[in-house]
Amino acid sequence: MREIDFTVIENKKLAENIYRIIFEGDTSDITKAGQFVNVKIPGQYLRRPFSVCDWNEKELTIIYKVVGAGTQALSNISKGVKLSVLSGLGNGYELKDHQKILLVGGGVGVPPLYGLAKKFLEKNINPEIILGFNKSEECFYIDEFRALNLDVKVTTIDGSYGVKGLVTDVINGDEYVYACGSLPMLKAVHKKVNDGQFSFEARMGCGFGVCMGCSCKTKNGYKRICKDGTIFYHSEIIFGDD
Repeated sequence: MREIDFTVIENKKLAENIYRIIFEGDTSDITKAGQFVNVKIPGQYLRRPFSVCDWNEKELTIIYKVVGAGTQALSNISKGVKLSVLSGLGNGYELKDHQKILLVGGGVGVPPLYGLAKKFLEKNINPEIILGFNKSEECFYIDEFRALNLDVKVTTIDGSYGVKGLVTDVINGDEYVYACGSLPMLKAVHKKVNDGQFSFEARMGCGFGVCMGCSCKTKNGYKRICKDGTIFYHSEIIFGDD
C-alpha cells in the first residue's frame, strides 16, 4: 500500500447515477483483480473506498455510484485534477482453474469483475458472466464485457433489460462463483452455490486494517474486511442470521 497522487484524465457519466473515473499514475501496487483504492475527495474528512475496475501500467479505472455528499463531490471533479489515492488495498481474488467459472455482479459490484474477466482470459479461461441491475437505466459495462467475447447474461428486477428477475434466477448452482454486490445478493448467491469467492463492502475508517471498524465474524474468527478481505471464501462466510 502507498499513498500516490493520481491525475484525473476522465470523469464520465455512464448510466443513472453511475460514473467512471480514469486516473493516470503509478498502478504498480495493484496486483490482483478485486483489490480497491481509497480516494481523498476534497472537502471530505474520510477517504472513500472504490473497487478497481481495470488497470494497466499507467492508468487506473474505477466506477462509482453517486449516493451521498462524497460521491457527489467526486462526480464534479474535472479532468486534470490530482487526487491522493491509497493504492493496492485488499487481498484480491485468487484465480482458480475449475471446469465452470461464473462471475456474478450486482449494480456497483459489477466493476471489479471486469478486471477479473480479463485476468482469466490471459490464462485462456473463458468465464461466464451474470450482471444484475434494478432497471435498464442503471445498466452499464454490458457492451464492455461482451467485447471480451464472453457469454454475458443480464437480469433486471423490473424486466426492462435482459431476463426479468434476480441473478440467482439464472445461476445453475454447479459453478465456481466469483461474486460482488450488495449483501442481500451475496447471501442469495451463497445459498445457491457450493463454492466460490465473495467480495464484501463495509464502511471503512482507514481502509488498511488499523481502526478495526469493518471487522466481521467468519467461521475462522473475526476478520477485517479491508485488510483480510474484501474477498472471502464461501466456506468461511457467516451471515448475520446464520
